[in-house]
Amino acid sequence: MAPRQSTPPAVLACGEIRTCLLPARQALDIRSAAQLLGLRADERVLLSERPGLYARSPETLTGVDCPLPSANGARVRAVGTVTAHAALTEGRVLQTSAHCRVPGTGPDQRRPWGEYLVRPGVVEPLGKLPHEAVAQGVLGGPRHGDLDVGLIADGLLTRVLRHPLLDQRPPFRSRPTRLRWAALPAAPGECPSLERFTLAEDELRTVRLRVPEGTTGAELAALCDDLALHDWLLTTVVRMLDGLRLGAGAAQDAGTVVRTLRPAVDHLLHLWMPGARVGRELAALWDPLEERPGFTRQWQALVQRIRDQLTLHAIPAAHREVEPAP
Repeated sequence: MAPRQSTPPAVLACGEIRTCLLPARQALDIRSAAQLLGLRADERVLLSERPGLYARSPETLTGVDCPLPSANGARVRAVGTVTAHAALTEGRVLQTSAHCRVPGTGPDQRRPWGEYLVRPGVVEPLGKLPHEAVAQGVLGGPRHGDLDVGLIADGLLTRVLRHPLLDQRPPFRSRPTRLRWAALPAAPGECPSLERFTLAEDELRTVRLRVPEGTTGAELAALCDDLALHDWLLTTVVRMLDGLRLGAGAAQDAGTVVRTLRPAVDHLLHLWMPGARVGRELAALWDPLEERPGFTRQWQALVQRIRDQLTLHAIPAAHREVEPAP
């Protein structure tokens, strides 16, 4: 019997991420975070306290056997496993992420399941992969019956949110976001690049990347988790400010302003650390977002605006508290 050949190099990697506020009144400490994310008894939760509290669950695998999404209508069957994990940042922001790598070619016939299980996170096409059409199909959204890694991320999120540690009482209202990404290999000698970052409807973001051949799914997932986290932070803080009528003539009372903006100070402003958990080779992919639209510039402007408003509204309130009764 001829030895089984190894999987050809991946020409496409893709994934989806869900990001939301943890539904708990108090942020979880590191021990509680480990309990929340203990998805497998045979593997420990990854815990880190530098540069901030971070916990990541062990990887879980989901077997798939279905067509790949395709922009040109091609029906390419693929079989393998999708990798997923959950992560908690500073005990407050929860993310679930599912991703896989797809080789350029695969066998003409389906292999036994055991051969797919020894290659976790690889979804192998039957035949040749039309990589550009599939990348566009992934970012455009799968049709019914196609591979949908977003459903896997959703399922993991639902599982984590049912944990008894969570009292379902978040400290403020917010909306979850979705980030869908696809990565194709860069040409030899070409630097990695972020080709497109798009804000779509229904809280959806799409990211298209070019990365060096051999970049692992875990490295790409770490980068895209980081992008999704900071996009959610920006989106959430912008909405906090949009909910207030500020400026001359505004009818907003000081108490409402403080109650609305105080959660940002208590729970969010210290989380901004883009690239802190991204590998060195992919860290430069943050640069286009810092240049235009300028994620960190926008964040710094929002932070200053929040602090200015709290100062303006807290001082009159303090004066009223000490003013003697007539």
